[in-house]
Amino acid sequence: MLAELWPQYGLTITTPRLKLRLPHETELAKIAHLAGAGVHHPAERPFLTPWTDGSYEDRARAVLQGHWKGLATWQTTAWQLGLGVFHADEPIGLVNLRARDFPVVREVTTSAWLGIEHQRKGYGTEARLGLLTLAFEHLGANAALTEVFQDNHSSQGVSRKLGYEHDGISVDARGSEAVISDRLRLTRQKWATQQRPAVTIEGWPACKTIFGL
Repeated sequence: MLAELWPQYGLTITTPRLKLRLPHETELAKIAHLAGAGVHHPAERPFLTPWTDGSYEDRARAVLQGHWKGLATWQTTAWQLGLGVFHADEPIGLVNLRARDFPVVREVTTSAWLGIEHQRKGYGTEARLGLLTLAFEHLGANAALTEVFQDNHSSQGVSRKLGYEHDGISVDARGSEAVISDRLRLTRQKWATQQRPAVTIEGWPACKTIFGL
């Protein structure tokens, strides 16, 4: 019944090993605990979000707040779709697809994190592939964007493997350090030339209007 009012709850993306979908409350709590336990090693800082700052509870609650904010502030002109990443029916992380003025601009931005014990197994690439399939083949995006620190080699590798190309740089403050990120872009034309594993998407027709399409 929830999907009748909020159709994103009926949306499921299935890749060879994963399912991406909106988590229910108990599943969201598990995802928050994954973040509390860590999404990278303490000596690293691969994301602008300071994941190693604060306590276990601080990190877990930040995930809850961010997810709820994405649901509560949804508009057809500015939306953020936060989907749980599930392997063998257990949550292993969270991915985000967001856009502003999508019906006009036709560009999306992706971001993601996985619990530290689920990394380096190809799940990040596979989850991004699922998001991109939704973006290009159902939403009708013309481009997908991401920004990655130049020293975040694993995320750089995922993006390059999927066909993203350099699209400039940005500079942010990482604590007291100015750090450069590569802006990367994957175009619809480049996406169309690639061979990819099969991805299936269920529940899309009911979601079209809430995306402004």
